[in-house]
Amino acid sequence: MQNAGNAGSPTAGSVRAPVILLVEDSVADVRLMQEVLRETGLPHELMIAGDGERALRAIRGEGEYAGCKSPDLVLLDLNLPGMDGREVLRTIKGDPALRRTPVLVLSTSTAESDIAASYDAHANCYLSKPVDLGDFFRLAEALRDFWLRLVVLPPRRSPGDDK
Repeated sequence: MQNAGNAGSPTAGSVRAPVILLVEDSVADVRLMQEVLRETGLPHELMIAGDGERALRAIRGEGEYAGCKSPDLVLLDLNLPGMDGREVLRTIKGDPALRRTPVLVLSTSTAESDIAASYDAHANCYLSKPVDLGDFFRLAEALRDFWLRLVVLPPRRSPGDDK
């Protein structure tokens, strides 16, 4: 597990630094997301899982993620080695202990079938992964402003929660 640590200073009215689980197998995309999230100035903790199996262990607090805080928000790539993001999404949203966790699909795919399948599996939103650096920064700012400042996230799960 990798942590980006807290970035920036606390925002007015914030209660806690959100824990974001980035499920991404591209090292370049991970580094880019770390940088753009840091640049947003919002305090956060970033957990990284490079494949679907690790993602599920991270969200459940198992294996190398035992004792870690559960994520408040999941950024999920669809095209992962092994268990792909589609299966990860179905597993999270099909598990009563996990389904409240917001899952934002972040994919290069713009195929209608992927978009429809993601929403059918109860993704909270589907975002097209930007190719331009400026657009990536705008996406991170939009995530910060909407999901981490405006949205009231569900209570953080504790290890062993089964509700």
